[in-house]
Amino acid sequence: MKKLLIAFLFLIMIPCVVMSQQDPLSSHYMFNTMTYNPGIAGTSGMICATALNRQQWLGFEGAPSTTVFHITAPISPFRIKSGVGLLIVSDNIGFDKDINISGSYSYLMELGMGKLGLGINLGIINKSLEPSWYIPPGDGFTQPNEDPLIPVNKESVIAFDAGIGAYYTTDKYYAAVSVTHINQPKIKFTKDNSSAVSYISRHYYLTGGYTVQLSNPSFELLPSVFAFSDGKVVQFNVTSLVRYNKKIWGGVSYRAGDALIGMVGFELYNGIRIGYAYDFPLSDIRKNTSGSHEFMVNYCFDLSLGKSPMKYKSIRFL
Repeated sequence: MKKLLIAFLFLIMIPCVVMSQQDPLSSHYMFNTMTYNPGIAGTSGMICATALNRQQWLGFEGAPSTTVFHITAPISPFRIKSGVGLLIVSDNIGFDKDINISGSYSYLMELGMGKLGLGINLGIINKSLEPSWYIPPGDGFTQPNEDPLIPVNKESVIAFDAGIGAYYTTDKYYAAVSVTHINQPKIKFTKDNSSAVSYISRHYYLTGGYTVQLSNPSFELLPSVFAFSDGKVVQFNVTSLVRYNKKIWGGVSYRAGDALIGMVGFELYNGIRIGYAYDFPLSDIRKNTSGSHEFMVNYCFDLSLGKSPMKYKSIRFL
């Protein structure tokens, strides 16, 4: 596992160009693993529900807005340790409105000092457009109705989507690898042109983290890394959180070439956890935006007990 963490550190030192991606961003990636890795379903041994809302690049008309909800639970059909999950993602950018709904299954096994989940998710993506183009008049500019590849009316397309993932966790560390859109769903908006087909590209994810007990037993250091690629560009985050008494946490995260992120969170006495992240942009886009805001709410409970346990060994609230 040490070699894996060293590989992560090597990865984050590689210069890379940050470009747009088809999957939505999340600063709370360590709380939001279910969005990109179905292998995590059931690994906590509890029923866990998470809701997340992200308002990106405030100040821009049509700026990205993302809402996520997922719930996971352990099951044992025919005495086979497993996990199941439901994921709903609503992602709006400009006049592009996408909804992703999928179900997940993971096969769980004890491995070494921890637990390994091997998962698959199957679902649908509904991509819809209600375009309102503005093209300057005059020679040299092609109007939308003159190009058969440009949709000019409201359209909606539903496509099958699938992904796979592996997630390994112990009391001290975790590591995961996954692929979303493994079947590269075809999206065809312009119905009158059979050649007008685009693909949602595969996205490859790699993440890991560690829990370091500090000299003061009330404090823990929680470093983690997150990287993904669409096969053309690589983007990474590196995060360091400090947690007090397993109830309050805060820290910073760096998204290469894009943003510096401040994060805070706390757990209420009833077990509900609330987190907030603010992205301060580092690129030239900061001249036109006040930044991005992200809110997260999570609750995990054991059905047999009817309440959430009072102590946790890991920041990964699934």
